[in-house]
Amino acid sequence: MTLLVACGLKREARWLHAEGVEAVAGGGDEAALEAALEAAVPRARAIMSVGFAGGLAPRMAAGEWVVGTIAPTGMERREWSVGAGASRTKSTRIGEARPEPGQQSEETRRWIHALSRILGGVVVGRIHGSRAIVASVAEKHALHLSSRAVAVDMESHVAARVAARHGLPFAVARVISDAADRALPPAIQVAMGASGGLAVGAILLSILRRPWQVPALLRFTRDAWRAGRVLRQGWRRLAAAGFGLDPA
Repeated sequence: MTLLVACGLKREARWLHAEGVEAVAGGGDEAALEAALEAAVPRARAIMSVGFAGGLAPRMAAGEWVVGTIAPTGMERREWSVGAGASRTKSTRIGEARPEPGQQSEETRRWIHALSRILGGVVVGRIHGSRAIVASVAEKHALHLSSRAVAVDMESHVAARVAARHGLPFAVARVISDAADRALPPAIQVAMGASGGLAVGAILLSILRRPWQVPALLRFTRDAWRAGRVLRQGWRRLAAAGFGLDPA
């Protein structure tokens, strides 16, 4: 049985690849992602949504982890000592047996606690699943006020829906790639290609048509690079702690 992971980009899927993990890149296509997850469910013991997310809460900065579910879990920053604290606590593994639907809520809470302890310094809160890119600062602010979500992505709601349908435990662990006070430049809004690849042609065309966006594009690239590094380091930390993964 595998840990089924939903993400957005192919490069995220490559970073998350590990023994016992099946990563599926959605590429912004909700129907295709749901179909791929459904096809993999017979092999899955649990589902996670992992990868990049956009910040909605004002204090969410690029490179920060947010852990939670689609359902409200409150919002609090949890500072954990990964050193001595981890040595006193048994490593947490994803359940070996598939839980009954009634056990899912407790299993999810256990996951969030384990993720918070292992990753350290995460924000625990609600993640909003969106069918479209949330690009402007005004959109991010309005969505935060209406949903009380701290972050947004385009895959978590799909993964949560599939998990609930099959009674599988589910949790979200995402890294902020664009803060709430940063608008996404036009080139990034068209950057995701089919199946999670990069639409290089669309990016170049956007830059040619709107060269004024280059400074913002460079800032986003810097923040995304930092988020990618944090994501890879955190995923290795989870593997080393035995959170349902086998360390490389």
